[in-house]
Amino acid sequence: MPKKTQTVKKRIYLVEDHRVLRQGLRLFIEQEPDMEVCGESGNATEALSAITILRPDAVVSDISLPGMNGIEFLKNLKALHPDIVAVVLSMHDESTYAERALRAGALGYVMKKEGTEEVVAALRKAFIGERHVSGNVIGAILHKALGVRDSGKTASVSPVELLSDRELEILEHIGRGESTNDIADALHLSPKTVETHRVHIKEKLRINTITELTRYAALWVEHGSVGE
Repeated sequence: MPKKTQTVKKRIYLVEDHRVLRQGLRLFIEQEPDMEVCGESGNATEALSAITILRPDAVVSDISLPGMNGIEFLKNLKALHPDIVAVVLSMHDESTYAERALRAGALGYVMKKEGTEEVVAALRKAFIGERHVSGNVIGAILHKALGVRDSGKTASVSPVELLSDRELEILEHIGRGESTNDIADALHLSPKTVETHRVHIKEKLRINTITELTRYAALWVEHGSVGE
């Protein structure tokens, strides 16, 4: 009798700081006959070390992570392991983060509210080199690219979208109640550099006081968006 061919499973590594969500995602992915979770971490620094050893086929990562955030993690992952594909799973508004994630090396961006089945769909596309984003993301990117050319006017954007990747990362740390020294230690920056970024963030968000900035940042971290 001919031998039964065994399916070679794609190995997935999870980076998510909420343990319950991580466990649920693991269970869902492992229901797929051709996928398995080979490891998981709650922060990016630990994940990079483990990924170097485990060499998974793909990574599913959150954006908001303690220490190094998801965008910086993706940049490092792409530089160190260009053969490993990445999909982002985030609570944050895709209009702000999706384009940044794609530029950083991700092949997919899924909002947490969309459900774990979308993560699997994004992974399957990533394995064949295709991107997976919602129609809203594609529309937003085209609107930015073509808005000025078509209308002669600057396309309106959220103030948060004006922040650089580093400034957005620092905004998240401020929203978690971290001090300047805490942020400096976490991001391997000098306190003076963090303060300079803080000033630029206030200017871009048109915020005058530290109290206002702290409140804005806390709302951003909690809800993934801030009503304008």
